[in-house]
Amino acid sequence: MSITIKSGAEIDAMRVACRLASEVLDYLTPHIQPGITTNEIDRLALDYMVKVQGTVSATLNYQPPGHVPYPASLCTSVNDVVCHGIPNDTPLKSGDIVNLDVTIIKDGWYGDNSRMFLVGKPSIAASRLCQVTFDAMWKGIVKVKPGARLGDIGHAIQTFAENAGYSIVREYCGHGIGQRFHEDPQILHYGRPGTGLELVPGMIFTIEPMINLGRREIKEGRKGGQPYDGWTIVTKDRSLSAQWEHTILVTETGYEVLTLSAGSPALPDFVSATCT
Repeated sequence: MSITIKSGAEIDAMRVACRLASEVLDYLTPHIQPGITTNEIDRLALDYMVKVQGTVSATLNYQPPGHVPYPASLCTSVNDVVCHGIPNDTPLKSGDIVNLDVTIIKDGWYGDNSRMFLVGKPSIAASRLCQVTFDAMWKGIVKVKPGARLGDIGHAIQTFAENAGYSIVREYCGHGIGQRFHEDPQILHYGRPGTGLELVPGMIFTIEPMINLGRREIKEGRKGGQPYDGWTIVTKDRSLSAQWEHTILVTETGYEVLTLSAGSPALPDFVSATCT
């Protein structure tokens, strides 16, 4: 495992990239209404990145080994889509939930974050799933400090979500990030306290739990007998899934949430600060 420890100007550059990633979601927020398509959301996002921010989409044409190039400037995961949903021309309808996952590149540095959006009038079950997932992410974030271990983060997320009656997706996880999209370490959203890698100042990684209303099992997303698109992952039982994501810096005394901007959602009641 090769972990890149950031310091000084590198951390400052990550602060800029991560704030810009969050500002893309701020810009998109008022547009997430019944009737808009995820292709329209994608076009809005790309225009804002290129024409306003001067940033580059990290997902557009991204091609890790074994995958086809990802064809859009952000991921749009609707309802039972767990992650990596590809934008299309299907209008969002009242009651849908959608995760928008945005990663931008600024001066060679990556900023990565996602938020859940409730479209129109969601069900109580959908609203609760999104709120519990948001809180679960923060349960993990507040465990971040020098000397803590990765298992502490995963355990906090897992126990909170499972105690609320939900399940944790295990096949996908958070990751280190910096001048590459995905770096070591992997950040699991389940685990045992006191196990795993010890955190040290200068580590930067994402915490991005994917939590299902039903069972935790997932599968490749196919519709109507069509071939797999190479990216979309859905819940096996077709239950709703939610995800939130922040990029986190381990500081000398605790954590700093880097993916924050003016439109970021309010903190949960149990969180007192975005930097400790």
